[in-house]
Amino acid sequence: MKRSGRLLTVATTVAALATSLAACGGGSDSTSADGTVTLHVEAWKGGGAEPANIAEINKAFEKAHPKIKIDFKYTTADPTYTQKLQPELLGGKAGDVIMVDADKMKKWGASGYLADLSNESWVGSISSAAKPFTQSDGKTLAMPMELIGIGLYANMDLLKKAGITEVPADWPTFLADLAKLKKAGITPISLPDKAGWTGSSIFQASGSTTVYQKNKQWDADFLAGKASFGSDWKEPLDQLKTLGDKGYVNWKNELGVDEWSQGPQDFSAGKSAFWYQGAWQVSNIKKAGFPVSFAPWPGGAAGTKPNAMLFSGTAWGVNSQSQHADAAKEYVKFWSQSANLAKYLDAEHAESPFTGGTTPDSTETTIFNTAFTDGRYRVLPSNTWYGSQSETDTGSKIQSFLLGQSDAAKTLKDIQTAASAK
Repeated sequence: MKRSGRLLTVATTVAALATSLAACGGGSDSTSADGTVTLHVEAWKGGGAEPANIAEINKAFEKAHPKIKIDFKYTTADPTYTQKLQPELLGGKAGDVIMVDADKMKKWGASGYLADLSNESWVGSISSAAKPFTQSDGKTLAMPMELIGIGLYANMDLLKKAGITEVPADWPTFLADLAKLKKAGITPISLPDKAGWTGSSIFQASGSTTVYQKNKQWDADFLAGKASFGSDWKEPLDQLKTLGDKGYVNWKNELGVDEWSQGPQDFSAGKSAFWYQGAWQVSNIKKAGFPVSFAPWPGGAAGTKPNAMLFSGTAWGVNSQSQHADAAKEYVKFWSQSANLAKYLDAEHAESPFTGGTTPDSTETTIFNTAFTDGRYRVLPSNTWYGSQSETDTGSKIQSFLLGQSDAAKTLKDIQTAASAK
C-alpha cells in the first residue's frame, strides 16, 4: 500500500509537470499569422560562462532565414540539463532542436525522442573519427559540433622563470621540467580531482599515447575480448602515482579541490605552472593575462611525440515530436556549414568533426592542433566502454589507488570490470 501510494504520487507529479510544459518546445505549433516559425532550441552551451558564439550564429541564421525565429533556452550542464530535458521529452514538450552528446544521443534515440537525420546532406561529410558518436542502430541521430581536446595547460611565464622554454612532449622531459619548477619554488602542477574526473581523464590521456600508439585498434580488441586493462594500462597508472611519489602533486589535497570551479580559478591566478583540463577552458584562461599553451599529455618515451586525446563533445539532435521538423533540420544544416560552425569551434578551441571542415587555430592551441592535423590523436570511446558510468567508476577507483587504498593490480581489475559493464 505504501509503495502504491508513492507510485501514485510520482505519476501525478510527472503528469502535472508535463502539463506545465505545454507552452514550451517541439510539441506545440509556434507559427505566426504571417507564416513565421518560432524554433525552440535548448542547450547547455550558449550562456553563463560559455556563450560559445551561439548567439552570433543564431543571429546569422535568422538573417539567412527571415521566416524562422530562434527561441534559445540555455540550461546549465548536467545533471541540471538532463533533469530538465527528460520530463520535457516525456511530455512531448522539449525543444525542436536539442543539444546532445554521445551518451544522450544513444539513450534518447533508443527512446524514440530523436529524429532520423540519415538523409541530410551533411551526413556524408562527417569525419570517420566523429561518425560513431552520431549514429545508433545504423541511423544518424545527431549532427556533431566538435571534437574537443583534453590536455595539459602551461603557464609560459612560470616555465620561463624556471628556465623552461617549451612545453614538454615526452614523459622524461616532463618529469625533468617539474623538478626544475619545484626547485625554483614554483608549484609544478595542479590536478584537482574532487569528482574523480581529472585522475580518470589523465589515465586515458596517458593511455592515448602509451597504449594506442602500440595498438590503434585497442578499443575494438577490448570489446572483442582480445585486450585487457592488465599490463597494457599499468604505465598510465604508474605515471599518476609517480607525480605523487616525487612530491609534484599532493593527491590527498587535490582530492578536496573541485576541478570545475576552484581548479580554473587557481590556474588563472597563477598558482601553478601546469594544469590539466579541456580546451573549452582556453578562452577563460586567456583572460588571466599570461601566455598559455595547451598541449597533449606528454606520456610517451623520450624523444616521442604524444597523441592528443579528444572528446566527442556537443551535437545537435532534432526532436522527433517537433511540429517544425523542416525548420529544425534547416537549422542543423546551417550549423554544419564550415563558415558557421567555425564560430563555435573558435570559441571552444575545438577541432572540426567534418572532413575538410575549418579548425580555427590560435597561439594557445597550436601544439595540440598540430597533433590533430598530423593524425596523432585518439577520441575517447564514450559511445562504447567509456560511457558516463564507466568514467565515474574509473575515477573513483583511481582516487582510491592514489590514496594508497588499493594497489595497481586491483585497480586495473576494477577498471576492467567497470568498462566491461558499459
